[in-house]
Amino acid sequence: MPYWGEGAPLGGGAPVTVPRDPAREAAERELLNPAYHHNDPGVIDRLMDWIGDRVDEVLDSVGTPFDTGATAAVVGILLLLVLVAVLWWRLGAPARRARGQDTLFASEGPRSAAQHRAAAADHAAAGEWADAVREQMRALVRGLEERALLDPRPGRTADEAAGEAGRTLPEHAAALTDAARVFDDIAFGERTADQNAYRALADLDRALQAARPTLTPVGGGPA
Repeated sequence: MPYWGEGAPLGGGAPVTVPRDPAREAAERELLNPAYHHNDPGVIDRLMDWIGDRVDEVLDSVGTPFDTGATAAVVGILLLLVLVAVLWWRLGAPARRARGQDTLFASEGPRSAAQHRAAAADHAAAGEWADAVREQMRALVRGLEERALLDPRPGRTADEAAGEAGRTLPEHAAALTDAARVFDDIAFGERTADQNAYRALADLDRALQAARPTLTPVGGGPA
C-alpha cells in the first residue's frame, strides 16, 4: 500500500525523498486549516465539557452515603467556577479604577474658590453643564477650606468633603451629602448633568458662605 513519508514509492516506482520532519510540519500546517474546524466546539463548550468531566470524577469517587454533603459542596464550587469563568470570558477582567480617579480636585494645581466659581459660571453660560457642576462643587469645597471649616487635603473625594463639612455644619449635612452624590454621578458615573443640578450646587455654595459652624465643646453637645 503506498504511503506518504521518506522513501515511499510513487505510482511510477520512484521513491519519495521528502524528509520526515518537513513532512510532519506540512501535515500540521494542513490540519490547522480552518476548513477542518468549522464544527469544533467553542470555548464555552470545551469548558463545560471539562467541568462535566471533573464532576463525574468527583461523583465516581464517592463511595458511601456519608460523602454526599462533601460531593454537593465540591459540585457547588465547580459550578461557581464555571460561572466566574464564563463571566470573565464574556466581560473580560474587571476594570480597575486608578487610585485618585474619583478625587475632587484635578492635579493641575490649587485654584481659589473664586476661580472655580468663575469657571463654573463660564461653563454654565456655554451650556456645558457637566463641567459647570464639577467646577461648582470644587468652588463649594474650596470655599470651606479657605474659611478653615475644612483642612486642605490633597486627594479628598467629594463624599469625604461632604462628611467632614457636615459635622461642622450639621444643618447642611443632608444637602452636602446630596451634592456629593450628584457630583460623583455626573463626574464619574452615567448621569447627565443639567441646569438644575448646577443651580442646586450654586445655591448651596451661597448658603454655605453665610453659614456659621457649630462648635462642640470638650464635654460634648452644642456650644
